[in-house]
Order: sequence, then structure tokens, then C-alpha cells
Amino acid sequence: MASFTFNDLKHIKRTELGNQVPLELFRAIRLIGMHEGLPMGGRNTTATIGRKIGESLPAQTVEELFGLFVELKIGIPAIMHQDEHTMRVAVEDCFCEGLPVQEGKLVCDLEGAMMEGALTRILGRKVSVKEVKCNVNGDEHCEYELRFYQ
Repeated sequence: MASFTFNDLKHIKRTELGNQVPLELFRAIRLIGMHEGLPMGGRNTTATIGRKIGESLPAQTVEELFGLFVELKIGIPAIMHQDEHTMRVAVEDCFCEGLPVQEGKLVCDLEGAMMEGALTRILGRKVSVKEVKCNVNGDEHCEYELRFYQ
């Protein structure tokens, strides 16, 4: 059986309901189905899924990737710091914005893994991404620490 590509997923033929689903459904899948329903908060699953999605995104540059994040309504990413080995990315208007605060919880690992998969492919070198701030934790935005390896 052939795998789906990101471009395959753009072929939508829903004549009555269109191409959008409510954010509540996405939140339910992520936070109830995966985060609460899988061992370790689903982290291994979301990391694998996110990297695979990121690898398939049709972006050739960091700017294109960040543009896709906005287009797909994942969030609005901005580079806060960058040097040869690291990058710090803040994501405003993330899917988790507005959820009740639960101190100590970071729930946006899927989005970080998507960045990791995409940037590893785009940059041609290993990238690791770690979520370090989250709206759900009470932080002002979601934030990721990226490390680049040779």
C-alpha cells in the first residue's frame, strides 16, 4: 500500500462540510486521545508522527516552513535567537492558547516534532527540538529550543 503525501491530503472533496474541522476536535484528539490515552502522555507517538509529518511538508526553507505553520493554523512562529548550533522559536496563537493552565504541563510536542522533521530535511543535518514553554503551563507563548548537529 502506498503512503500518503502531504500533497495528497490537499485533495478535499467535501461539498457540504468543506475543508475545516473545529479546533475542539483537534484538541480532543491530541489532549484526550493521545496525551491522556497513551503511555507517557503519548510523547513517543507524537514525536514519531510529528517528525514524519514534518519530513513531508512542502517547504524548502525555514521561512517557507514558518509560512506553512501560519497557513495550516498551527501557530505563528518567530525566531527569538539563532546561532550556529541553536535556535529558539516562539509560537504565538498556538492551538493550546486559551486552555486552562495546568502548571508543569507542556502539550505541544507534536508541533515541535514537526519542526524537527522538516528542518532535518531542509538543512540536511540532524536537528533536535525540545518544547521549553507552553501556554498550558501558564507561559506567555509556546517556545522551542532547537539544536543543530553536524
